[in-house]
Amino acid sequence: MADGVPVADSPIRPTGGSIMDPQFLLSLPPRIITHSYTRRDTMLYALGVGAGHGPMAEADLPFVFEEGLRALPTMAVVLAYPGFWQMEPHYGIDWRRVLHAEQSCEFHAPLPVEGKVRGELSIDAIVDKGSEKGALLRACRLIYDDADNRLLATVRQLSFLRGDGGRGGGGAALLPLPAVPGREPDRTVAFEVRPEQALIYRLSGDYNPLHARPATARDAGFDRPLLHGLCTYGFAGRAILAAVCNNDPTLLKTLECRFTAPVYPGQNLDVRIWWETAEDLAFQLVVPESRKVVIDNGRARITPSSHAIEPVVKSFPMVSARS
Repeated sequence: MADGVPVADSPIRPTGGSIMDPQFLLSLPPRIITHSYTRRDTMLYALGVGAGHGPMAEADLPFVFEEGLRALPTMAVVLAYPGFWQMEPHYGIDWRRVLHAEQSCEFHAPLPVEGKVRGELSIDAIVDKGSEKGALLRACRLIYDDADNRLLATVRQLSFLRGDGGRGGGGAALLPLPAVPGREPDRTVAFEVRPEQALIYRLSGDYNPLHARPATARDAGFDRPLLHGLCTYGFAGRAILAAVCNNDPTLLKTLECRFTAPVYPGQNLDVRIWWETAEDLAFQLVVPESRKVVIDNGRARITPSSHAIEPVVKSFPMVSARS
């Protein structure tokens, strides 16, 4: 096992066939993934979600410089990552028609800046929308520090399986994420996204050619390669850390959202943030040039702290990370 490269076991389907069987998927034991990573990997992930660029570069130093290095909480999405597992034939999923619909993380403890982690991946919910409408599948990954078995994060990913409806479902109930408030945001963080951002982010483990090779993107119906949804998710996490947590990663406890539109590398992002309580925030990501909402129904929970930025109600400052 090389540093920074997850290693996973693979389930074996007891019967033949390539049709998705929801009961088989729900009954699978957890898939174990082990992953060793270094401080370099931690810094590379931060660079992949835009840290160290623009006017906020100095404030980002704790995430990209070896002295006093900290891990961004959203790095949990790439730890013990099994890759595009839906593509593996034993799952029976029509992987060409899979869309990443929602993402959530619970951060139970600060992520080590280097070490070895263990992921336990399971499928805990499948909702059948009908033969013509597809299905929703939620996968849950528990990430443990392999040194002391401490639970670091719970990572949940909801996928829309457009080609796998009409086959039944089961497991846990899926609750819809609430809408963001209808008023003006309390804070907006403006990010400039570099044209090569996807090429940097993919070095943290997501090598889907859709994000790098123009021909693959065109075959999928896009003008050019897309930014990874989880890269955009990382920008959301950075915005909340900077705007309301004084860049203290220990204060961010949960981050969940829905992906609503693709982002191209080089498109700017505005992260709109609303206070709902002293602990609960709503957020939304918009491409300002087109006013298109690319992440919606965002929810975050923080731990209130004396050095975090207090809620504002009547002023709407812009925190800029654009040159």
